[in-house]
Amino acid sequence: VGPYVLITPNETRRNQLQQIAQKELNDLERWKEEHRPGPIKLVPQRLGGKESEAQARQKQQMMLTQSKYQQKHKREEYVKAKKAAEEAEILKKKAIQREKAERLEVRKRQQEMQRREAFLEDQYYKTNELLNRLDLGLPKSDSCQIANRCPESTAWSRSQIYKQALREDENRRLEEMKQERRKAELMEFKQKQEEEARTRARQNEQRSYLQSLFFFCFILRVNNAFLDRLQNKTQPNSVYQPGYSG
Repeated sequence: VGPYVLITPNETRRNQLQQIAQKELNDLERWKEEHRPGPIKLVPQRLGGKESEAQARQKQQMMLTQSKYQQKHKREEYVKAKKAAEEAEILKKKAIQREKAERLEVRKRQQEMQRREAFLEDQYYKTNELLNRLDLGLPKSDSCQIANRCPESTAWSRSQIYKQALREDENRRLEEMKQERRKAELMEFKQKQEEEARTRARQNEQRSYLQSLFFFCFILRVNNAFLDRLQNKTQPNSVYQPGYSG
């Protein structure tokens, strides 16, 4: 412990401070006594209207229950709206994917038909080539005087009949393939038209909504301007005028 100096207090200064503090306390008490509020005098009256306390309590409980039910109903409506929006979004995505799948299926079908047409044409040419080769190795029909007695003429006629049947079959297949291809092209064209119609309908709906919104804003601005002019006309003295005394 280091050295220190002990100073005795000034008794006179201490007594003066205590007297001043006591005087201030006395003045504060006197001011409180002088400014104490007097008794309140009110005319007795019945509060709460014409309802009794039980009715007021019942009404309060009913309002509380209704508010809870309304909050619950709002939450349910919000959940339903959110779920409906999610389902609509899912259905929209499914429709887009379905359209893509249908277009892909149509494209695959067209490619398959094109391959089948190429195969049938190649088969048709190869069959004709084979039959032409067979025709070159057989004698003509006029080389035999009696057709039913000439076995070469019978074989040639059979080959001709078989060749004609093959041609008819190939032509029928080609015609069926062409019809299927036309149907697929028509279906794709209809799908494109429907998609374009939906796009145009969506654009028209958005355009009509924007037009109605613009028209509403314009009418609102016109009404506000008219009300402002009418208020300025009906209240000309509402502006403060300096130096005016009532």
